[in-house]
Amino acid sequence: MACYLTTGKHMSIYYSVFTVLLLLAITAPTALAFGFGGASAARSDIAPLRWFGKSYIALVRGVPDIAIFLFFVIALDQGIEYLRHKLLCPDWSEPIRQGNDFVVCQAAKMPLGNAPQWVHESYGFAVAVLTFSIVFGAFAGNVLFGAMRAVPRAQLETAEAYGMSRRQTFWRVLVPQMWVYALPGLSNLWMVLIKSTPLLFLLGVEDIVYWARELGGTKTPRFTDYPHGDWRMWYFLALLVFYLAFTRVSEVVLARVMARLTRGQATAGGEAQRKATA
Repeated sequence: MACYLTTGKHMSIYYSVFTVLLLLAITAPTALAFGFGGASAARSDIAPLRWFGKSYIALVRGVPDIAIFLFFVIALDQGIEYLRHKLLCPDWSEPIRQGNDFVVCQAAKMPLGNAPQWVHESYGFAVAVLTFSIVFGAFAGNVLFGAMRAVPRAQLETAEAYGMSRRQTFWRVLVPQMWVYALPGLSNLWMVLIKSTPLLFLLGVEDIVYWARELGGTKTPRFTDYPHGDWRMWYFLALLVFYLAFTRVSEVVLARVMARLTRGQATAGGEAQRKATA
């Protein structure tokens, strides 16, 4: 069993665990930045910026995730290749659209066909991070927009009465307090993000679920070193334990962050802390 679990093909599933964790580590702050930008734009006094922020949140939240994953990747690839084609192959005379085919010169391919394997993998991972960030950034934007509106208006008016500008009131009063109201929704969003990582296979990234299915099955070329029966149940059981353990650790960490944020705040959590220490 030790030899079986340390074969070269099994190293791929261990590497995919690192890939999933790296994706979460990069996507979470990136999606939060997208969401903060969308929420800030949605409450802007500038009408076009406000329309953009609200449209971004509403459109992405209203479309199934899998549809965005399939559409955005194709559109992004073709958009990049189209621009590169126009810049690198100006003498190209054939149409780019040929029926159902999208044809560009070889120099415009993204990534290039002769590029090393790590370039292809890095490009696919970058597209995955961007796609996940756009999708979950819209949900985060909706949470943050509601959290900004939950901060008592009287506190903002008091800050303005003390002579603070709108910019100072936003960064010194509104933003520090909104996290107390936003964290419950962001916590749920983090859990959903963890459970959505199997969608990586739609973006061409060989994730942990892909390798569990390939290594546990009997009709794939991945188990040739050590032929076995249908072991998919055991592989997916290991995935179940992994995800449950990961979400449990996340719950503990988020609970501590929530306790830290509510300390001294005029919220239910802050009142409970005051009663506990009284």
